[in-house]
Formats: sequence, structure tokens, C-alpha cells
Amino acid sequence: MNHTPRIRTVVSCTLLVVALVAGATACGQPDGHPLSLKPYDAADTVSFNGPSGNKKADPDKPLEFTVKDDDVTITDVTAVDTEGRHLAGELDADGKRWHSTTSLAAGTRYTVKVSTENDDGAPGSRTYTFGTTSAKKFLKVTFGPQAGTYGVGQPLTAELSAPVADRAGRATVERGLQVRSAPAVTGSWYWVDDKTLHYRPQEYWPANATIDLRSNLKGIKVGNALYGGDAKALKLKTGDRIEAITDASDHSMTVLRNGEVINTIPVTTGKPGFDTRNGVKVVLAKEQFVRMRGESIGIAAGSSESYDLPVYWATRVTWSGEYVHAAPWSTGSQGSANVSHGCTGMSTANAEWFFDTVREGDVVKVVGSDGETMTPFDNGFGDWNLDWDAWQKGSALRSGTPDAGTDVQTARLRPQV
Repeated sequence: MNHTPRIRTVVSCTLLVVALVAGATACGQPDGHPLSLKPYDAADTVSFNGPSGNKKADPDKPLEFTVKDDDVTITDVTAVDTEGRHLAGELDADGKRWHSTTSLAAGTRYTVKVSTENDDGAPGSRTYTFGTTSAKKFLKVTFGPQAGTYGVGQPLTAELSAPVADRAGRATVERGLQVRSAPAVTGSWYWVDDKTLHYRPQEYWPANATIDLRSNLKGIKVGNALYGGDAKALKLKTGDRIEAITDASDHSMTVLRNGEVINTIPVTTGKPGFDTRNGVKVVLAKEQFVRMRGESIGIAAGSSESYDLPVYWATRVTWSGEYVHAAPWSTGSQGSANVSHGCTGMSTANAEWFFDTVREGDVVKVVGSDGETMTPFDNGFGDWNLDWDAWQKGSALRSGTPDAGTDVQTARLRPQV
């Protein structure tokens, strides 16, 4: 008796002049051939370890299908939940047993189709449906920023309601967070801490792109008794590619739109001891009026460096108080000297133009300063100051492309021969 699963070669119809064999149908099978038969109900030949009746399956327990008869093998198993997710599994080399290799989703229903074949080639089929018990502890995901149009430097964020520290759990989370963009990009998640992830492409986002972010984690086991919960999907767009490049040594800012220079502005940046941070930042917010005090950056009130100023057309680039703003008191130094306490100052007219030109997520880069480099995560969005290799090391998947979850073909493994 042969227990080796069959592998058939299917021959397509071709325009050949051949002698027709009496009783055969062109490009088909003779009447009575096993392949032409309707699949029989394989219930009597397949054993299932899942629930019966109205009972629900424990998502922590694997599914298993085995055949009872020596002359029958399993040829395929497809298990799909109500979200359209395929359950991964493996079929033993002899075709006698299939078992799931990942946890079932909680609080959903599965439809499982088992296909079999006997030694005569007759096909069998059986479909099972059942529910799974609900989870008691959920991991909620909140995406950022809010829906809208942003600059090409805007990272995506995911805030988790509970910490995920182990690599396996983090990998599960990343697989469940789906990023789609048109045009498509190569990108990756980075774990800032146990509850915070950032996503960025290898390069800046394309101009005028559409970005969709959603979670496929609902019901998926992330850790011990922790399952994915609901998450509101997010859709963003990018505008033109706006880049403002400030050369602190040359005291000038060059502003580009889609690679073309649209303005060159005389500026002043941080003086010695208050040097402006080098590196890439992105616009965090725009504030038409801000009252700036020296105490906010650690300068003692009444000291020689103390200040308390009304500031207009202020474009924020760090949470600690670095802005691009109007500085009418320093117009004599703009273009020739650095005299600020770390901000980039310019004339009121130029600051208003800059304020009206940029949006959140636009790129603001500083070069030529004696200041330190902008940190990646603790003072705004300095994500772009990590090169691509370093960025990928922050992913539990170490992958350069978004992972869309379990591949359908992987989830339907056949015997390996």
C-alpha cells in the first residue's frame, strides 16, 4: 500500500491534431476517472481535536487533523478566520497529520477545509466551523499622528496600552501593524521603548503620497494571556517635499520644494555655549505667537543671558524649545553671525513666509554648527539621524520591508517531497 502523497502534472489544452480516443472528452478526464468524481465527505476518515457542537476552542491549543485509514492522505488544509487571516500549519511528510504552528486568534470563528485523497485517487473533502474563546486582556494600539497632510519627514507612531518586552511578542506586533503607501516604499518599525514604535521609510516619504496604517492584531496572541484588541485605522497624505537646510557656519537657510530652491534666507543660529543642534529635525507645530523665557532652557532669571521676549511666526522643531522664528532684534547679525540661544532667527517677513510655507512633518536640517547632533526620539522627531542599518536594528524582525503577516501559501503547507 502506497502512503506517499501523489504529485500530479496537469496538462493544459493545446492545439494538436490527434486521434481522439473513443469515449474520452477533449482536455478532460474519461468518465469514471477519479479526478472527475465529486469529492466525497471525508468526515469518517478524518479525526479533529477541535470542539464539537456549540463549544468553543481554546486559542492556546493547536489544531490537529489526522486520518484514520491507511489508504487515505491529507492533501491540503485551509484554516481562515472571520478577518480573512490564514492559520499557519504543517503537514507531515506522509500526509497523515496536519497541525497548526501558530496560536489561533481569540474571539473569532474559523472555517477549516480539509482535502484528502485515497490510494485510488478519489478526492475527499470536509469543512469544519467553530469559534474560539474570547481574550480577557487586550493590547490596544493608538496610531499617530492624526489624519491629515504632512511633510515627507513625518514618522508614523504606534502607542501600546501594555508593554511588550520580549522579541517574539514584538515580532508578532510588527507583523500585525500594516503600512501601505502609494507610491510604495521600503520601511521598517523601530521600538523606541516597550510601548512605543516609530515607522519610517529608508528615505523620506515620496511627495504627494497616500499612506494607510492599520492593525491586524485583533485576537492575535502577543504574550502570556495578552491578545491584540481593536485599533482605529489611519490614513495620511504627504504634500510637496519641503526641505529647509540651515548652514550655521554660513548663516543662511536654503529652502527647497521638490528639489528646487525656492528661497535663501539670512539667519542667525546658536552662539557659543548655546549652539544649535546639528542634524535632521521635522516640524512639530506652528505657533503664531510664543512668549520665550530664558528660564525654560535653564538660564537663571536676572543673569546676563536672561531673556523674556514676545516671539512671532514660530515654527517648533524640538520639544525643548528650538524654533525657527522672527527675531527682529538680531537683524544686524542675520547672515553674518550666530547670536541666538539655539533657535534659528530671521527677519519678521522671512519668518512669516517660512511659517506659511512649511507644515508639520517637513524637514528642517542644520549643518555646520558646533552643537551636538539631534537625538532620535527624546526631543521631537530625530528619527532620520539614524542611518538605515541602525534603524533596522530597532526592529524585532530585522526586515527592511513591511511584513503583511502570514503568507497564504505558508499557511497551507503540503507534504515536502
